[in-house]
Amino acid sequence: MTRATLAVILARGLGSRLRADDGVPLTEEQRAAADAGAKGLMPVAGRPFLDYLLHELADAGVTDIVFVVSPDDTLIRQRYDTDHPPSRLRVRYAVQQEPRGTAHALLSARDAVCAALGAPTDDARQRHFLMCNADDLYPSASVRALVELGGPGLIAFDADALLAGGTMEPERIRAFALLSIAEDGTLREIIEKPAVDHPLAVAPQRWVSMNLWRFTDAIFGDCESVTPSARGELELADAVRHAMARGERFMIVPQHVAVPGLTHRRDISALDTLLAGWVPRP
Repeated sequence: MTRATLAVILARGLGSRLRADDGVPLTEEQRAAADAGAKGLMPVAGRPFLDYLLHELADAGVTDIVFVVSPDDTLIRQRYDTDHPPSRLRVRYAVQQEPRGTAHALLSARDAVCAALGAPTDDARQRHFLMCNADDLYPSASVRALVELGGPGLIAFDADALLAGGTMEPERIRAFALLSIAEDGTLREIIEKPAVDHPLAVAPQRWVSMNLWRFTDAIFGDCESVTPSARGELELADAVRHAMARGERFMIVPQHVAVPGLTHRRDISALDTLLAGWVPRP
């Protein structure tokens, strides 16, 4: 079985919602990070948010990281190349020249993924890797489930469990993509930003995607095939649909866990409390 021990982290986002000043009191360092939209480097409980994510990835068996960053990024490189290189992870970078959507961000990582030592190949010579956001703190157990999955798939998070965790608001969960799961446990459909009366939105149990995926390098061709959405972006969901149309099956791994995230300034205080005393070891 091929383990996926490389993870692509989408860290190119503009952080527009974090930049919006909602009057929440912040430290000087936190305000500077918020004003810059630097979600991954937001100081939380004394450490950048990304340190905690990298810790969870390393605990799950990930050995290599590819950060997708902007052309002018210096802060992430300074942190993980010079100031605090991870002890358990090898780090590479990929540049997304323009913020053109999640499929475009993932496609930007193709060369880095194919060059990385930590992207194992299967018998068909396909490289396997994970992909995730930079602003969600996925539990190591969820990540490990994909590392060990054996093939393409994604984590389906129980919306009620996310709410019960106390660090995520209902309106944010309503903005997530909803998942339709086939009888064989594979992905049937992914619905981005569903209407409030969509059948999946009113189902007794709602399964959502928080962009924690396992892919093979075949997904890069699917990313090249997508066209701009109504929002003018190249969307990962459309690349996944293209992959399914060519016969790819994505196994669903259900998880009933909380996933702390950093979207708005009001999230910072809750994360300070939740992560207090934790010394992450990337």
